[in-house]
Amino acid sequence: MAASDVKLLSTRGSPFVIRPRIALNLKNIDYEFLEQPFGTKSELLLKSNPVYKKIPIMIHNDKPICESLIIVQYIDEAFTSGPSILPSDPYDRSVVRFWGSYIDDKWFSSLLATLKPKTEEEKKTAIEGVSTGIELLEEAFEKISKGKDFFGGDTVGYIDIALGANLALVKVVEKLNGVELLDETKTPNLYAWSEKFCSDPAVKDLIPETDKLLELLKR
Repeated sequence: MAASDVKLLSTRGSPFVIRPRIALNLKNIDYEFLEQPFGTKSELLLKSNPVYKKIPIMIHNDKPICESLIIVQYIDEAFTSGPSILPSDPYDRSVVRFWGSYIDDKWFSSLLATLKPKTEEEKKTAIEGVSTGIELLEEAFEKISKGKDFFGGDTVGYIDIALGANLALVKVVEKLNGVELLDETKTPNLYAWSEKFCSDPAVKDLIPETDKLLELLKR
């Protein structure tokens, strides 16, 4: 598909922006990347997402789609090229959507809280929340992957994208706090998964380096 048919409004480094870019890569869809300078809101952005006024926004045939995981689902349904991102079975689809919601609504909140705690106690609580979530996701991986490389099986799927887009931020939190959140001993499956995910052709050029993301966060 021509890049003119698909536009992506985003900024570099954001885990929410990385998600639709991975999905578009998986589907082999060319797109026009419209970078929004950090801290600015273009007229096109405000027009395309008047409710939340934030990125990412994908525009397909002049129609805007907002919110990262909704965009990922749309990409999977709108483009038949490449592997399926969500499973076809209704129950399996409900399971991966559940974990996508958990990552965004519960786990990511703890991850973000480690970056801006008011007290050491708040930081400790946030790190514990992240660790607990990773343990739950380790258990989920064992059940959902069925012994394969990814949550999606043989290829990167919905949960892989939802969680994996945050891996650079996890590395930043580890560096800032001197902790290992993805531990090869405690969470061997997720540790191995993270290595395979970051080296996947659809992903490897999109995950920012730890130091560069840290500098962006400081700004």
